[in-house]
Amino acid sequence: MRLTFLGTGTSQGVPLLTCSCRVCTSPDPRDRRFRSSIWIEEGPLSLIIDTSPDFRSQALRASIPHLDAVLYTHSHADHIAGFDDLRSYSVKNGNRIPIYADPFTLSRLEKAFDYAFDLKVRSPAYVCPEPHPITGPFSLGPLTFTPLPVPHGRITTTGFRVDLQNQPRLVYLPDCAAVPQEIRNLIRKIPTLIIDGLREDPHPTHLTIAQAIEISQDIQAGQTWLTHLTHQTLHAERDATLPPSVRLAYDSLQLTL
Repeated sequence: MRLTFLGTGTSQGVPLLTCSCRVCTSPDPRDRRFRSSIWIEEGPLSLIIDTSPDFRSQALRASIPHLDAVLYTHSHADHIAGFDDLRSYSVKNGNRIPIYADPFTLSRLEKAFDYAFDLKVRSPAYVCPEPHPITGPFSLGPLTFTPLPVPHGRITTTGFRVDLQNQPRLVYLPDCAAVPQEIRNLIRKIPTLIIDGLREDPHPTHLTIAQAIEISQDIQAGQTWLTHLTHQTLHAERDATLPPSVRLAYDSLQLTL
């Protein structure tokens, strides 16, 4: 199973518009961050989690040839705004693209992109979503996805534990303010943890880097990658200070799981 980080930035991306701070002007490509999203491949299976506003550029950069499914964590703009750029993949699939999200997120997608979900007006030239409400674990090819509801301000987001051949391999939690005990119990000793590590200072809807490290150590994750980073974190400087099993993710980084 291969994972590609399509984006590792927070809602405004990095560089931040109008900003000339040392991160936004950094020549290090690891400090240039599209909005958060990942691409997972397992054999012929190809899927992404979230369609950020940068999705078209992300897909071109990664050369994503086809998509069998799209999973969504929640309905904030930085995670759904690239929905319409699924059009080419939908057409390539024979005018269909399976969409997996919790019922509330599906309802928000249907409201935001009614032209695609309304069968009375939908054209095959548009995105043709096949909605699949997430109400429990589900399988796509050889992969099983266990939803992990976590708090994110006033809403709950859906993270995922990904199992291959009944073995937990990956946890993806890009937007959360905490990881409740019951969720920690589901992800103990996970080989690879990808988790929100917004910045150093406290935030009402996101984990700080220190909080993400505490969670990683508590669940005894094998390797942890911090994502959803702001322009307050200079990659080379902060990455060098992290524990050996914790690293900052960066755009286009590929992992073999």
